[in-house]
Amino acid sequence: MEPGKALISIGALLLALGLVINYAPWLVSWFGKLPGDIRIQNKNSFVFIPITSMIVASVLITVLANLFFRK
Repeated sequence: MEPGKALISIGALLLALGLVINYAPWLVSWFGKLPGDIRIQNKNSFVFIPITSMIVASVLITVLANLFFRK
């Protein structure tokens, strides 16, 4: 893929993601609340490790990339 087309695709994807987060936040409200996401909270600190959410996001991105960029 040419660099210009790749940048346009990335920009369109970022624009679509921004619109979804701004106008339809319930579509991404699941992120970080799945079983397997680790939350450790003390009085002075907070650690959040979204293991399951990252696995789901990785699978979705892989499937979409294979659908759109397959030769």
